[in-house]
Amino acid sequence: MKLPAAREALPSGRTCGECAHCSSSSGIRFETGRDLPVKKSKNSLHLIGFGLGLLLLPWLAGHVELLGHYMDVMVFVGIYSILTISLCLLMGYAGQISLGHASFFGIGAYVSGVMTTRYGVNPWLCIPIGMGVCAIVAFVVGAPSLKLRGHYLAMATLAFCIIVTIVFNENVELTGGPDGLAFIPGLSVMGHPLDSIAKYYYLVWGFVLVTLLLSLNIIRSRIGRAMRSIHGSELAASTMGVNVSKYKIVVFVYSAALASVGGSLYAHYLNFLSPASFDLFVSIKLLIMIILGGMHSLWGAVVGAVLITFLNYEWLHYFEEAEGMIYGLIILVIMIFLPGGLVSIPGKVRSLWAK
Repeated sequence: MKLPAAREALPSGRTCGECAHCSSSSGIRFETGRDLPVKKSKNSLHLIGFGLGLLLLPWLAGHVELLGHYMDVMVFVGIYSILTISLCLLMGYAGQISLGHASFFGIGAYVSGVMTTRYGVNPWLCIPIGMGVCAIVAFVVGAPSLKLRGHYLAMATLAFCIIVTIVFNENVELTGGPDGLAFIPGLSVMGHPLDSIAKYYYLVWGFVLVTLLLSLNIIRSRIGRAMRSIHGSELAASTMGVNVSKYKIVVFVYSAALASVGGSLYAHYLNFLSPASFDLFVSIKLLIMIILGGMHSLWGAVVGAVLITFLNYEWLHYFEEAEGMIYGLIILVIMIFLPGGLVSIPGKVRSLWAK
């Protein structure tokens, strides 16, 4: 086959993308099935390197005093990473706006807290129970709400977040109300309590790695392709045979169940819960995390969780009165100069270098 003739046979301005001639002349590289093993191996290498780094961090913290101070913060980074990964799937990949993600975080936390303190249920059993409760609530809320789009969907999830916060505050007998729920038992493994920061660190980040692995597999699967098509255009996806309503509910329920896991880990680490930990401002902070790191990347969700959690727990103590202004400035700068988030910087650098 003559390459120039093959190009001319295609509509104007388009190339086949399969041959070297078209790829070099158009500057566009289309993804084919042969690219998938390469992407999979890259993600596997990233996960292995990420896991080794996490494994070595406590050892380094034992030898470097400055790092030892931050180990407690890293536990919270892990918990928020689970939340941002789940929110990234919902917003970055499926394109469904949610301002109520902290509510599922809170439901998971309070299910664990209430069932262990009030009814004496094993803490490990409370984690899947919390996931089940969140999945049911997400289905009940999502079935009608996900028929909405854009700002209307955002307002619906915002209303849900406000309602859940009111329930946490007013249901004093179960949740403790504004005073909070105390004396939540910690987790233990085969009778050995996870009574140190290092032990809980390994547990939390083990959950993060499993969450990352599952989510990376999902976005490479048929469900992931359906999610991206829905994000691009619901009408076009429906025309191509994608069951839009089904996949929107599936990703909403899955993201809620993951948020519940983060809530349970949070409850058994702090041993205390307060409704203020799951209000609308927490949902907005989760949104800021994925915007900062990169809404369309699971790795970006983790990067955003690291930076905003450190900012919140360590670096904003000197600017408490200006906290809202600083978060607003972060969103403004990222949306104007880096709409793809911090994870888009290497790609931009490579593009500039190529020029």
